[in-house]
Amino acid sequence: MRVNGELTDLARTVTDADVVEPVTIDSPDGLAILRHSTAHVLAQAVQKVNPDAKLGIGPPVTDGFYYDFDVAEPFTPEDLKVLDKEMARIIRSGQRFVRRVVTDDEARAELAAEPYKLELIGLKGHPTGGEGGQDDNESVEVGGAELTIYDNVDPKTGEVAWKDLCRGPHLPNTRMIGNGWALMRVAAAYWRGSEKNPQLQRIYGTAWPTKDELRAYQHRLEEAQRRDHRKLGVELDLFSFPDEIGSGLPVFHPKGGVIKREMEDYVRRRHIEEGFQYVSTPHITKAHVFELSGHLPYYKDTMFPPMELENSEYYLKAMNCPMQNLIYRSRGRSYRELPLRFFEFGTVYRYEKSGVVQGLTRVRGLTQDDSHSYVTPEQAPAEIEHLLNFVLGLLRDFGLDDFYLELSTRDADSDKFKGTDEQWEVATNVLRDVAERSGLELVPDPGGAAFYGPKISVQARDAIGRTWQMSTIQYDFNQPEGFGLEYTAADGTHQQPVMIHSAKFGSIERFFGVLTEHYAGAFPLWLSPVQVVGIPVADEYAPYLGGILTQLAGSAVRTELDTSDDRMQKKIRTHTTQKVPIQLIAGENDRTAETVSFRFRDGTQENGVPIADAERRILEAIADRRQVTTRDDLFA
Repeated sequence: MRVNGELTDLARTVTDADVVEPVTIDSPDGLAILRHSTAHVLAQAVQKVNPDAKLGIGPPVTDGFYYDFDVAEPFTPEDLKVLDKEMARIIRSGQRFVRRVVTDDEARAELAAEPYKLELIGLKGHPTGGEGGQDDNESVEVGGAELTIYDNVDPKTGEVAWKDLCRGPHLPNTRMIGNGWALMRVAAAYWRGSEKNPQLQRIYGTAWPTKDELRAYQHRLEEAQRRDHRKLGVELDLFSFPDEIGSGLPVFHPKGGVIKREMEDYVRRRHIEEGFQYVSTPHITKAHVFELSGHLPYYKDTMFPPMELENSEYYLKAMNCPMQNLIYRSRGRSYRELPLRFFEFGTVYRYEKSGVVQGLTRVRGLTQDDSHSYVTPEQAPAEIEHLLNFVLGLLRDFGLDDFYLELSTRDADSDKFKGTDEQWEVATNVLRDVAERSGLELVPDPGGAAFYGPKISVQARDAIGRTWQMSTIQYDFNQPEGFGLEYTAADGTHQQPVMIHSAKFGSIERFFGVLTEHYAGAFPLWLSPVQVVGIPVADEYAPYLGGILTQLAGSAVRTELDTSDDRMQKKIRTHTTQKVPIQLIAGENDRTAETVSFRFRDGTQENGVPIADAERRILEAIADRRQVTTRDDLFA
């Protein structure tokens, strides 16, 4: 329950003066409590099986929980089976979760054999203290003003079966965990997230109110695995990550290059249509540029180390905006030029830690469709609305049409953010007003802004309901000041412009990865590396079918003619597996009637289509950016 807004156990004593609200197990708070309680049962089971195991932390996380342990030998799949049985026994026993308030000294005495818990006791009330601090995770132990220990009490004997340092709250007893839980996997993790600390063993699990919800979650995981862009990248020959080049640095193969080029051609054309001018900036720059922009103090840890050249420090470019500012500053600007919009495909390099590099969605070398609008303060609301409409239209063209907005603002208590209270208030209000006028759901993200200004980010849901942060629009009043950017106003005075950052894809690599998973590799016709493949019923029909494909290729359709020695049915299976959207098949009947037959990804067919009609339908589907999976997508 919540008592006067505070999340508490049901065992807490309340008075008539208290405001009490129930917390259901399927609510976000309820799920977190369920999962954290299950994490405690996991830790109890580990120490029952292996009494020498030392406890780390065990917070709830999105869709589950984890617990870290210091053990002599890494956990194996067989270990998880043993732990699963022990957890089931503990859950069935109905042990009560009982909260106790303890002093620091009492906690140290009770947990003297737990070195990691002793370290956390020293962080009471401020768990971000120390290197690698993770407030959201450590606060489950010591984030409050007082220390508490939770005892797992045997309901029959009243004896304490196990205990852990924890803020809580918890379920009333272990039996309420039910049977909607499962252990998932094991990973290595550094204590408190720092590579300087010991490496622990982390066990991940999940917990849901019912067995059916668990099964539904496991099905979603299986579907996500089937759609994993890293796996599909290999199967469809789209991209790879050669060890010889380095972690997080992808190369695109010819088929992946087709998709990437189509994305680039689309977004380049759309920027020009929306009034942007194409610019280009180099891959390295002197450190002074990032000092002017303010990035260096904040982002140095995620930038590649500097190079010493000609008595100067040079950095690989980690962001494009500072150099575009220099283009703006290259000559005097008049208010008549504003809004002035610059756009580039800028490749940037960021030294992401090896543990977070993941396929195309988290890389070290990425290309941004980066644009910056320089406007007067009065023009800012209209420009942001223009950019938001641009972004939403782009996402819809790529088949993403389920999204909401997130407004990232500053933390007023942090010294990370530059600028005055008034500047932040004006910028935040402008973004909020535009976002609310869009009619989309707006979710707050306090403290998530960049150091130079607040931002709107578009959160898009894919085909299986997962949310991805896509495009961003940021209001920046700091960089124009740092670079001394000016324009001559109508009254002849020199004024400072507002700078609006916007990235439509975010990064091409990440967007590519998201699209691959959204479509499970079965891209819409306009993006497919091979749009039409020709499969003759026998070799003698290859020239006839080849002529049709040549005609299509003359209209810029990407075609292939399969003249391999494989049997026809194997050819069909091969190209279906490769997710080619349209297979054109021709035999004697088609040649005689000057027609062609269609076969689609789902196995449906349309036979005997006149050649001119076939070409018209294919070209229309490409122009409409249509997804073509079944017969009705082309012949409805």
